[in-house]
Amino acid sequence: MYSFVLWFHLLSLISWFAALFYMPRLFVYHAENIDNTRFVEVVKVMEMKIYKYIGIPAMWATVLSGSYLAYSYGFSGNGWLHAKIFFVLILMGYFFSLGHFRKKFLSDDCVRNGKFFRIYNEVPTILLMIIVGLVIFKPF
Repeated sequence: MYSFVLWFHLLSLISWFAALFYMPRLFVYHAENIDNTRFVEVVKVMEMKIYKYIGIPAMWATVLSGSYLAYSYGFSGNGWLHAKIFFVLILMGYFFSLGHFRKKFLSDDCVRNGKFFRIYNEVPTILLMIIVGLVIFKPF
């Protein structure tokens, strides 16, 4: 059972990160083409579908399968696991911030520019490196 859940966890994680990487890129396009209403309407649909139909289910699948794996592995004496959970919680906060920006764009009320979202797009990359590093190297 553990191997199946691990397999599912990794697939869910990959799907979640697809949304985490692509949403800010869409926000860049959205912010930089705000005057092109036809383009913006298409991007709004893409943002909604990626967030609601890929991101949210993949995030919860990752969290639930990861919770099972963490429970199976054991919490005691595993500082790396506690650190990993901490960074996953930050990642979840980042994901929900993408939902906040999506709603702002939906109501044509987002004041952030493309440069902000280009920089903001680096956050999940850094968190991914930290989380995977904790799992591989188990430093604590």
